[in-house]
Amino acid sequence: MKSIRLILVALLACSSLSCSLLSNTAQAALTKVAELPAHTPPGNIAIAPNGRIFLSVHGFYGPKTKIVELLPDGKTVAYPNAEWASAPVLSEEGVLTQEGLNGVLGLNVDHNGILWMLDGASTEPAPGINARLVAWNTQKEALHRVIYLGFPITRKESFVNDLAIDTKHDAIYITDVASPDTAALIVVDLKTGLARRVLHGSQYTRPENIDMNINHRVITLGGKPARIGVNPISIDNKNEWVYFGAMNGESIYRVKTTDLLNTSLSQSSLESKVQRYGNKPISDGITVDNAGNVYVTSITDGSIGVVKPSGEYQTLYQDEGISWPDGFAVGPNNQIYFTVNELHLSPVLNNGKNATKGKFAVYKFDALAPASTGR
Repeated sequence: MKSIRLILVALLACSSLSCSLLSNTAQAALTKVAELPAHTPPGNIAIAPNGRIFLSVHGFYGPKTKIVELLPDGKTVAYPNAEWASAPVLSEEGVLTQEGLNGVLGLNVDHNGILWMLDGASTEPAPGINARLVAWNTQKEALHRVIYLGFPITRKESFVNDLAIDTKHDAIYITDVASPDTAALIVVDLKTGLARRVLHGSQYTRPENIDMNINHRVITLGGKPARIGVNPISIDNKNEWVYFGAMNGESIYRVKTTDLLNTSLSQSSLESKVQRYGNKPISDGITVDNAGNVYVTSITDGSIGVVKPSGEYQTLYQDEGISWPDGFAVGPNNQIYFTVNELHLSPVLNNGKNATKGKFAVYKFDALAPASTGR
């Protein structure tokens, strides 16, 4: 009955983007993996090859714990440990006296079981800590590596958001929302630790001038209608294409990894390599299966959709419990997981007031085609 209801809801909610729906909606219904407590609003999700599940705790709610592991019984525990999962401690002179995380959104686990956490910059106490990649070995339970993303790779206005891991070329691709004029991708060479800022302020990374309207309210950020640039990012299982798009945008783009890694390409030359892949709604997260279906968390209407290789967008699931779907991760058995966090009701996006209704959760559904973990 649940799956039938979801299909009927999707039919009734049919929009210009989703009216071509239903050829592939008669699949297993959404499964709620876990309900999360008020102190654990999830950000993004990462799933290790062995099935372990990790969640970032969204910074818009001001959490003390930055990362948790979601256990099989639905409970969460601070990860990697209580010390690392909380904020670092600096002396008045700016000397690190206790390790920790400033605030993580993007995270992913590679095929070696290394959890890569995209840790934002801190500003207190001065001089603070730069944005960085913190890599933790989930098999040895030990710190693997730290790569700092200092100026000019990141800027004063930078807000590093999500990442995709290229295991073929030993690289990581990062989205930096920054400001509407300075949104960009960051390419990190894991062999050397060197990073480059690319597509800075380009038409492919900037937000479009469209409002984020949820429940008849235009979502604001800093007192103005939100205009958020490049945010969701993913990579195919062959490590050939990187898919990305602006949150406030109606296009999914893709570019070859070899082009992103080509240091001889100018900005304009790299822009010429970017392809428009298809239509999408305003969205927070994406992932891709092995057939080129790009899944999208549609935040304005509480739904999950997919961009087919043809460029056509279809709604797969729509449910009242999907209140701001955020990040995706591919788990075992071709199942795709995503988080729900009511972010539009967080203080940052709700004029300083926390109006959440306690719908923090993790869901999963069957992919339309085989899908590899690490996405």
